[in-house]
Amino acid sequence: MTVTPDLRSELAPTGTLRVGINYGNFLLVNPDRASGIAVDLGRELGKRLGVSIELITYEAAGKLADGVKAGAWDVAFLGAEPQRANEIAFTPAYLEIPATYLVPAGSPLRTLQDVDRAGVRIAVAQKSAYDLWLSRNLKHAQLVRAEGIQGSYDLFVAQKLDVLSGLKPRLVSDAEKLPGSRILEGQFTAVQQAIGTPKNRAAGAKYLREFVEDCKASGLVAEAISRHAVRGVSVAPKAQGRES
Repeated sequence: MTVTPDLRSELAPTGTLRVGINYGNFLLVNPDRASGIAVDLGRELGKRLGVSIELITYEAAGKLADGVKAGAWDVAFLGAEPQRANEIAFTPAYLEIPATYLVPAGSPLRTLQDVDRAGVRIAVAQKSAYDLWLSRNLKHAQLVRAEGIQGSYDLFVAQKLDVLSGLKPRLVSDAEKLPGSRILEGQFTAVQQAIGTPKNRAAGAKYLREFVEDCKASGLVAEAISRHAVRGVSVAPKAQGRES
């Protein structure tokens, strides 16, 4: 898709592409906060549009998603979830992250299906993509929310909750700190990491969809995963049909 002046002004109306980034997702942003998979793709997008970028930073996915209401960013790297799609136009996923459960030592819970029972309390990062998925799908278990991924871990330990939900790569490191804890086999969902833009930017959304598919097909996403040595994630498959 050709970058026209109209397209450029739609995606970057201030002349600078404001890129929303969630520092809380350690898989997409490195500890130096100036590099990572999402940052690299944001810079590539700015390069193709012929504009400079400004990182608009947040400490949690929910706050990043809420930033669209204030017009705080032009594009954002976050999980594509139906609850967010009323205000944000999402691309197909560029990357998938498995989400699952960790249980403490001695837990009687053995399978993913065991978790959704009355009386089971699950720690979760508030407004994360997997919180939104669990909110839609759980029938009996209780979600206990905390701010951010680290906050959900701290809550799980402090309140001795039954289950910690989270991104599998993070749960692997959490399990190392909790003797006897176990990660349940499988995943309850795979978080679809995508690029979003405000809903009213139709031409911009179309360009971003093509940008994401090109980044996957050309190997840019795979190269970024390798360059930053991120484990436990995978390039999302090619989207089927029209995405919005």
